[in-house]
Amino acid sequence: MSRYSAFALLRNWLNGNTDWDPVWRSPEPANNYDVIIIGAGGHGLATAYHLAKYYKLGRIAVLDKGWLGGGNTGRNTTIVRSDYFYKESADFYDHSLHLYAGLSKELNFNIMYSARGILNLAHSRHEVDFQRRIVNAMRLNGIDAELLGRDEVFKFCPILNADPNARFPIYGAMRQKRGGTVRHDAVAWGYARAADALGVDILQNTEVTGFRRDPNGSLLGVETCRGFIGARKVGIATAGHSSVVAQMAGFRLPVTSYGLQAFVSEPVKPVLNTVIGSAVIGSYCSQSDKGGIVCGGGIDPFPSFAQRGSAAIMEKVLAGIIQLVPTFSSLRLLRQWSGIVDYTADSSPIIDRSPVQGIYLNVGWGGGGFKAIPAGGEAFAHLIAKDEPHPLAKAFVLQRFRDGALIDEAAAAGIEH
Repeated sequence: MSRYSAFALLRNWLNGNTDWDPVWRSPEPANNYDVIIIGAGGHGLATAYHLAKYYKLGRIAVLDKGWLGGGNTGRNTTIVRSDYFYKESADFYDHSLHLYAGLSKELNFNIMYSARGILNLAHSRHEVDFQRRIVNAMRLNGIDAELLGRDEVFKFCPILNADPNARFPIYGAMRQKRGGTVRHDAVAWGYARAADALGVDILQNTEVTGFRRDPNGSLLGVETCRGFIGARKVGIATAGHSSVVAQMAGFRLPVTSYGLQAFVSEPVKPVLNTVIGSAVIGSYCSQSDKGGIVCGGGIDPFPSFAQRGSAAIMEKVLAGIIQLVPTFSSLRLLRQWSGIVDYTADSSPIIDRSPVQGIYLNVGWGGGGFKAIPAGGEAFAHLIAKDEPHPLAKAFVLQRFRDGALIDEAAAAGIEH
């Protein structure tokens, strides 16, 4: 794999940009692999990269029914953070945030990590008291959360609505300085490039249509639109469609899929220096490196696999954003999209063996999948390679739904997830 550098940019510019190597190959499927990962999003590609680099597995394929990064990795609001309430989640997401900070160097691919901070705004004295409790819990878990007073909030982010008579006046905020944004496409492209260089076959437009098992129930491989592909180990990392793939394998997952919509405005000059959000209003936004204001809110209020937006959600989210930053009312909306996210009963993921031997699960991320990609890939590769949970993922097993040992992070998103 050729290294990207300033000299490489200059050399290729002088050559008319005709000497760039393809970022990844488009191979034909082999008959058999050691491991197949279903889903060429961030988690699937990161898992393949870790399996190839750190566990030295030689025959790995990543299958996707569409193009790589075309699912939730390319359909989110690019926010990364680790301000979770419970220690199991805090440890896992904080590890992911640390990995994100060094990922550009690890992959030799600029993922545009921007630690611009996350502000969760409080609109009443009671909400400030609640945030104080959350911040204290996070600090006990080693997370660098802090509570800002009203004046500190407007000093840090002067564009916010400072009117004390506003419908939702701002009393303070909870902040994580290391939180911020990452270029979502670059994460998929960087992992794909690095995995391909290690020999991983990335098979786009290769839809899995079923699983083949022998009479004893042991896994033989997967049926695809390009024919049968053998493998003794198969990982499912298909985000909002994990229940569909699990059904093909003959078992049910405790997940429900919902649409999660996002919006981006026309580009403007830099005006928003952090990520802002409000649990009461149910909206959040940041400014992309291209200048657009990227906005999001809660999930659609009904289960669905439809990747399309709706006027009702758009109105709700944008009305909330304008409450926080009234000057944004003059912006024109450029795009609207929806990703499908799969939620568990406790809004925490499942990284575990499935009921079928040889099939492994990386599912149930809800709205937190993008921020967990580096740690999710590392933990899933560990599970597949060693057949035992990663130390940071021991709590995220299926058994917790039988034992009642839930890790209820429903409030961790800061909005109604």
